[in-house]
Amino acid sequence: MDAWVRFSAQSQARDRLCRAAQYACSLLGHALQKRGASPELQKQIRQLEGHLSLGRKLLRLGNSADALESAKRAVHLSDVVLRFCITVSHLNRALYFACDNVLWAGKSGLAPRVDQEKWAQRSFRYYLFSLIMNLSRDAYEIRLLMEQESSVYSRRQKGSGGVAPGGIETGGSGDPGTAGRGLPQIVLKLQLRVLLLAQVLWGHPPLLLDVVRNACDLFIPLDKLGLWRCSPGIVGLCGLVSSILSILTLICPWLRLKP
Repeated sequence: MDAWVRFSAQSQARDRLCRAAQYACSLLGHALQKRGASPELQKQIRQLEGHLSLGRKLLRLGNSADALESAKRAVHLSDVVLRFCITVSHLNRALYFACDNVLWAGKSGLAPRVDQEKWAQRSFRYYLFSLIMNLSRDAYEIRLLMEQESSVYSRRQKGSGGVAPGGIETGGSGDPGTAGRGLPQIVLKLQLRVLLLAQVLWGHPPLLLDVVRNACDLFIPLDKLGLWRCSPGIVGLCGLVSSILSILTLICPWLRLKP
């Protein structure tokens, strides 16, 4: 109960719960439509989804300031690539939240003349740029970890007769023609890289969760901007999965990718 009280006291936690419920409604609405549910029930689900979306926008008032503060902290990171990716990501998030605040003012009736379509497009563009920066940061960290693992395996190979990650024989001390048992060399190298990637991600749960969460979120702005059309069910499922992973990182802070 104490853990739940601490979790629910966070504004981010309430936003994530509303987000999970919103995309669950989107997924449920798509499923009901496929099964031929009554129009009245579908309308109620869409209305609930709209209310949750508007409620989330209210909860995110002031998040632009938090994103700017995060960007200011990221400027002092020693790694140049991480500093660039994280700072640009936070700046785009700040602009995304600012556009979201304008949309909230328009939908709530405070600014009825707001062009909601235009501001929604701006909002999703900033959201997309932020996700691209997040995925670039993930790719950079994966590359660093894979290089570290490769150097470790290289040192082990010198003392164990050429065993690659996962125990796959590289054929370093044998006949070059027997490497991979007939597989092309390029395929064998690709298999080793994929195996190494899987080991790196499995050994670093925060990085794995961040990659999956950002990849799921990517489908949302791509669909809204018309760059890659997806069904409402796919968008709802991706949003629900990313929301659950975000909630998990709030419950278990050690699963949050740092810095």
